[in-house]
Amino acid sequence: MIHNSILFDIGATKIRVAYSVDGEIFEEPKVVETPKNYNDCRDVFNKLIKDCSGNREIKSIAGGMSRSIPDWNPEKLKIDLEKSFDADVFIENDSAIVGLGEASWGAGRDFNIVAYITVSTGVGGARIVERKLDERSIGFEPGKQIINMSSGETLEDLISGKALAKKTGKNPKEITDQNIWDEHAKILAIGLNNIIVEWSPDVVVLGGSMITGDPAIPLDKTENYLKEILKIFPKLPAIKKAELGDFGGLYGALAFLKDTNQ
Repeated sequence: MIHNSILFDIGATKIRVAYSVDGEIFEEPKVVETPKNYNDCRDVFNKLIKDCSGNREIKSIAGGMSRSIPDWNPEKLKIDLEKSFDADVFIENDSAIVGLGEASWGAGRDFNIVAYITVSTGVGGARIVERKLDERSIGFEPGKQIINMSSGETLEDLISGKALAKKTGKNPKEITDQNIWDEHAKILAIGLNNIIVEWSPDVVVLGGSMITGDPAIPLDKTENYLKEILKIFPKLPAIKKAELGDFGGLYGALAFLKDTNQ
């Protein structure tokens, strides 16, 4: 039985932490801005854990951590947390954990093979099969696929929030030119074509602020472009928008612990 657990999601912009008594639901999460270096991130994270747990027992700590934090080191964080809290610690990539949440409780819950792709500050994702992260040697990095052979630009270089801000000098939330968003839909469709022919999913779940925000990359346009590109399969997988909002990573941590404890 899973109980007395800390669930977390350390993203490039936000840290989210919650406490679960029974392994089925979690209490009100605490959310703060992500510090810009590892030591500050660790210290803030430790305080959040203590605030969420109060004086209650902590048997396990599980969640996802972004690779975007300078000096990102999950092995070091695992050791630090084990020393501080004397608990079992499990750390995965943050996009993979959010994808696991969507596959278990969100938009992918009715499908066997789920491709989760997040388009936010960066671009990440994972393949989930039967509500478990698929086997991998190192990890999943769909955002690092090269889209432009001449320049070597990746999908992340072309459609991430960070890339759009760098190109325009504006926060993506401030960009109202629909042509820009349509162009992003076309590039995303190319990336999804590559992911679909490699991963062969039943559903593609798209999340992240560049998908779920307002304004955002239009999914209807993305799907239309994808239909024009992807001809090798008789039909497209379902294309769905993520449903769990800011707390997909916490749901994913719950699913991860359930699988770990089976």
